[in-house]
Amino acid sequence: MSSKFLVDLSSDYEKLFDSETGYDVIICAGEESNIKEFHVHSNILCVRSQYFRSALSNEWVEKIDGKLIFKKLNISSQLFSIILRFIYCGNIELKNLQGQDVLKLLVAVDELNIQPLIVHIQEFLIKHRIEFLHQNPIGILETIYQHETLTDLLNFCLEKICEEPKILFNSDKFINLKAPLLELLLKRDDLNMDEIEIWEKILKWCFTQQNMENDPTKWNKEDITKIEKVLHKFIPLIKFYDIKPKDFFYKVYCYKEILPQELIHNLFRILYNYSYYNNETNPYEFKLLHRSSQDGFTTRSFHKNCNNKGATIWIAKIQGSTQLIGGYNPLDWSGDDNDWKSTTDSFLFNITDGKDISTAKLGYVNTANYAVYCGNYQGPKMGDLQCKDTNNWTYKVDSTDYPNVGIPANFVVENYEVYQVVKK
Repeated sequence: MSSKFLVDLSSDYEKLFDSETGYDVIICAGEESNIKEFHVHSNILCVRSQYFRSALSNEWVEKIDGKLIFKKLNISSQLFSIILRFIYCGNIELKNLQGQDVLKLLVAVDELNIQPLIVHIQEFLIKHRIEFLHQNPIGILETIYQHETLTDLLNFCLEKICEEPKILFNSDKFINLKAPLLELLLKRDDLNMDEIEIWEKILKWCFTQQNMENDPTKWNKEDITKIEKVLHKFIPLIKFYDIKPKDFFYKVYCYKEILPQELIHNLFRILYNYSYYNNETNPYEFKLLHRSSQDGFTTRSFHKNCNNKGATIWIAKIQGSTQLIGGYNPLDWSGDDNDWKSTTDSFLFNITDGKDISTAKLGYVNTANYAVYCGNYQGPKMGDLQCKDTNNWTYKVDSTDYPNVGIPANFVVENYEVYQVVKK
């Protein structure tokens, strides 16, 4: 029986709202030519809403002919009518509203601090208006982010974007995203994007924000300072150590001027396992397989220690200098004589000054079929770079198998080391 009485009560109050009988408040809502007057009752407004209880008690509310005059011109008359009807009778119908209008209504009830509607409208948007997020993800996110009470909807939108990043990152308006929102996204662990993609998108966003050309060779000191200032919050949020070596060298290292030098050094040390490298954040383990200074320059010991170990990286010091050279073999060193192995992921590198990691150059294989040579009587050989039985090495500088990274034609190696590369 109580339910029937509540229904009747709700209906009676709705009739009071429609009839405007005995009203003492005039509310003007809407924009410019679409302003509408609502004739309502202060007692009902104050009982049902803390916002109106405070607003109508203020001395600054204008009073004309015994009627309180209240203006709310930032909320459309259509949406304000929906809100007032809810205040009077506790009913609201959202299914005929488009997603964007529902969001505007949510912002309005948040401003008016109508808590039951704040919860209800968020739930409605999440359950019934998912597609509206695709229409204007930037605008929607920024609107929600400005209102602290809309955490449920904000979390939902962030989760959907993390599931389908293209919703936001492929949007033409992505470049207009506010920095705090971009930072919020990057702090999440469920963003379904490769780190190199994230890096490229951040760069695009940064250069557009600064109206700068994406060409490090044309930057001056002032440009570098501006970019560093924009990116300093985002750099720690990018998992550079998860970026593939090829992408790092071609898509990250060229921006070394705007990256912390410690980061650059650590990344190189990960790739090359530089002798005194020690970094607990390294996602790879490097297991020493072969050290020529201990085992001698014999191909027998090399193959004994390094065959059947999978991916390896080797580094050699050229005698009489600080120059380091080396290479990465993603395959294996085992094989018969004249056994060339094909891969597109191997590379050679040359660090002209071993004390200055910025002098490093790297070149990925050009001719995949001549990437790695695995003969039983041959030490490390990649393309036309080869280790002989002695400490004499040779390299054909005009080779087309790998890019020319400055490795000399004939040189003597003081010692070299080979490490097994294992993902932790």
